[in-house]
Amino acid sequence: MVKAIVGANWGDEGKGKITDLLAEKSDVVVRFQGGANAGHTIICEYGRFALHQLPSGVFYPHTTNVIAPGVALDVTKLLSELKQLSDGGVPDPHILVDQRTQLLMPYHPLQDAYEEERLGGKAFGSTKSGIAPFYSDKYAKLGIQIADLFDEKRLMDRLEQNCELKNVLWVHLYHKDPLDPKALFDTLMSCREAIRPYVGDAIPFLHQALKEGKTVLLEGQLGSMKDPIHGICPFTTSSHTLAAFGAVSAGLPPTAFESVICVSKAYSSSVGSDAEPFVSELKGPEGDELRRRGGDKGEFGATTGRPRRVGWYDTVASRYGCMVQGATEVALTAIDCLGYLDEIKVCTGYEIDGQVTKDFPVPALLGKAKPVFTTLPGWKSDIRGVTDFDKLPKEARDYVKFIEREIETPIRIVSTGPSRHEIIDLH
Repeated sequence: MVKAIVGANWGDEGKGKITDLLAEKSDVVVRFQGGANAGHTIICEYGRFALHQLPSGVFYPHTTNVIAPGVALDVTKLLSELKQLSDGGVPDPHILVDQRTQLLMPYHPLQDAYEEERLGGKAFGSTKSGIAPFYSDKYAKLGIQIADLFDEKRLMDRLEQNCELKNVLWVHLYHKDPLDPKALFDTLMSCREAIRPYVGDAIPFLHQALKEGKTVLLEGQLGSMKDPIHGICPFTTSSHTLAAFGAVSAGLPPTAFESVICVSKAYSSSVGSDAEPFVSELKGPEGDELRRRGGDKGEFGATTGRPRRVGWYDTVASRYGCMVQGATEVALTAIDCLGYLDEIKVCTGYEIDGQVTKDFPVPALLGKAKPVFTTLPGWKSDIRGVTDFDKLPKEARDYVKFIEREIETPIRIVSTGPSRHEIIDLH
């Protein structure tokens, strides 16, 4: 059976912890999209780790961790993460990188940075990890697959073709030195030897796992609001963040899905451009306080270190996020971070041109939206580590139930801290 773990919102919801938790009872964990532009933080018996390329099941010796063809693979960062695990005393994980996976090339981060520089004040707030240029090349049929590394003539032909196109931009638009296909070829040859032990054919492996009744866990990056079709365009990522793409990337039948676990933080947070509409945003001293208290070590990006924008929980966005993900249940994270508040606001509607709606609008209207808040009492106590729902203060239980009603999706997991088993399981 297949389970998917995806984000209901802007990313940064705590998916890594939930994947790590469920991987304990899974056989295979599959990273199905995105690249090293966003990270999942895991706290376990080996310490604290920020993963950007590796699936979040790598801390269990019984799991096979698959990087599927829909991922933007940065080989250097993958190898760096494997070394960090080894240095941290983590046993060598079982890794399978599908041979169809395409490589994030050295020129992709360069193009990302050059384009943000060119846009100036109209930049999208990219992490400059090369994700948009990578996926642009993928769909323009210019991508380099891992399998291409083992056919040197084919690889050199593709590099020459790509550099011919890229250098028009490099020289005439960005005013930079041209790319050298031979230098790129030499770099990729060293990558080939480093990645060789992990390369294989993941698709038949995954189908055989299903035939044997094994549990396959699909792990997504970012969240619904960052999907290039259903998200807040143009402030999105460049790969599909929805559970449905997990089936496409991993070559799995959608009929094999048993559940889609949508992860949603107990307040809102987002890393990205300040130009992106963020309806329930909390600014000033109140926002600074929530940012300081939030997450594991404050609300700062696991990849970039940038301070995240924070706000009250947004049920309009979350209901929509769960809907497009096809969520069967929700994991609500970081509720312990709100214990300092006397009152907690929840955004339960948007006012647009004088009309209140509970339906998430298209990006062209989102910038006009003003939040409509419902105010709930806080619980004014430390609930970190509580594992029994009935032992939460009444106000905290009521907060969870209120959100559950508003987003119209059952909340089955409540996270009360960053560590692996600081969890309330409501199944």
